[in-house]
Amino acid sequence: MTEKFQENINNLVEEFNFKGSKPFKLIILLGLLGDFDSFEYAINLKNFISNHQDKNLDIFVIAIGNQNGKRKFCNFTGFPEENLRVVSDNQIHNNLKVSKGLDIGLGGWINMLLMISGINSLKTIKEVIRGYTGDRKAMQIYSEYDNIDILKFLNFSGNSFKKVFGDGYLRPFELATFRLNNMNEIIQNWGDYIIHEKYLPQRSASFLLNDKNQFIYKFFSSDVLGYSSNMRDPLGFLSDLIKE
Repeated sequence: MTEKFQENINNLVEEFNFKGSKPFKLIILLGLLGDFDSFEYAINLKNFISNHQDKNLDIFVIAIGNQNGKRKFCNFTGFPEENLRVVSDNQIHNNLKVSKGLDIGLGGWINMLLMISGINSLKTIKEVIRGYTGDRKAMQIYSEYDNIDILKFLNFSGNSFKKVFGDGYLRPFELATFRLNNMNEIIQNWGDYIIHEKYLPQRSASFLLNDKNQFIYKFFSSDVLGYSSNMRDPLGFLSDLIKE
């Protein structure tokens, strides 16, 4: 199992030319570009790169989508286009045994709605609730200087969260606001982000490799809004494993 998995990882690096020049590689398989997890993960990665935390790490992402979706996705999330590859199906995910999500035979929409309600996706409800109640052990998303534009008719400053709830932690409604903004972008560009609804339940996976392309960490998502083993600090595994 491990040897076959390592072989598939090696093939992936070769096929997509994920060579890189740094001591570590992070390879991420997302589901559809228009998945909630895809947007959140990409924005977290963009912030990680913007803060120059990637100096020892090359980051590569593969997602199910097309070139129009890729362009819009990178424009919205800020994730670099050159580090994102799009594929038309989930064959690579299947090769690496990434969860397909729920499938009761009634189509991707039904499967996805059931997963959002917590069926075969046990952590999703807890994560949705956290978006509304906040989390003292997680970092805030918006600074007081951010301008937040929701659904083109609700516009306010990030300072509103500070005035009502303080700062220095994930405030109530903050994560829910962030996710609503992502959802609005997906809906507005549905045809580009969702190339086939049957892939809506497809989950993601993350693989951290050393300079010999040997995996030193892997995580397979099985839940909607569960792209990391620790959603309070989704990229925390990197600071734990990547040393100077």
